[in-house]
Amino acid sequence: MNFDDYCQQKAAPPGSSTYYALRQARAASQPLLTALFALRREFEETVKETSDPAVGRTKLAWWQKEIAALAAGSPSHPVSKALAAYLPDARAEYPALQELLAGFEMDLDQARYLDYPNLHRYVRGVGGNFASLVSRAAAAGSADDAAQASTWAAPLGEALMLAQFVAETGNDARHGRIYVPIDEMQRYNVTAADLINRKYTDAFTELMRFETHRARDAVQTALAAVPARARRAQRTLLALAALALALLDEIERDGYHVLHQRIALTPIRKLWIAWRAK
Repeated sequence: MNFDDYCQQKAAPPGSSTYYALRQARAASQPLLTALFALRREFEETVKETSDPAVGRTKLAWWQKEIAALAAGSPSHPVSKALAAYLPDARAEYPALQELLAGFEMDLDQARYLDYPNLHRYVRGVGGNFASLVSRAAAAGSADDAAQASTWAAPLGEALMLAQFVAETGNDARHGRIYVPIDEMQRYNVTAADLINRKYTDAFTELMRFETHRARDAVQTALAAVPARARRAQRTLLALAALALALLDEIERDGYHVLHQRIALTPIRKLWIAWRAK
């Protein structure tokens, strides 16, 4: 299997939201964008699908060396080989890749967050930083366009993370991670045990309504800040935002029953939403 096929299977299996979002990108930028999404998935699997934190840290240490090797021009992993092939300047993006890895490393350090400012550190490191990487890769114009992309892309990436937290509330709790801040759970009188044990209550509904509305407002605000001149080149991020908003609406219509299931859009609906995003 060549590195392009590996990245495609890792990042965007057919039917996934990422699959349809990547298809909206310019053909020339799709291989690089797919490699970036594949790298993000590699980092995510390392911390979220490894039960032993010591093993997770060992794997992250390996990835730290691998992205250093990428910057030096001698990568060994299929994803980093793809990045080496398509990144215009891997050395220039090395700090951002380090920040992305450090963001995911937070999952090995803590599974709960006291308040929203504390959670925002994680959201910024994982969501905002990644969206900035994607926006620079997709930028079709000058270096100035790529540099300016991060100013609006980071807030959009952070908002997409908030939407993901809503959709994955139950799945994350079953894996020992709760991204709803402790003080917000206390405000609505919802406990960690309620989430882990899939306990639906009026209090839980009110909590999820708050979390959903915050995520939706964040996505909409971030979308409004995307410059008109950037929208054509940045259709992958715009498609992901449109899909996130549609999923939040679906979750709301379903009564926030996210503890025992993953609410999802159908593939044909994802295709339509992604195609219309602009």
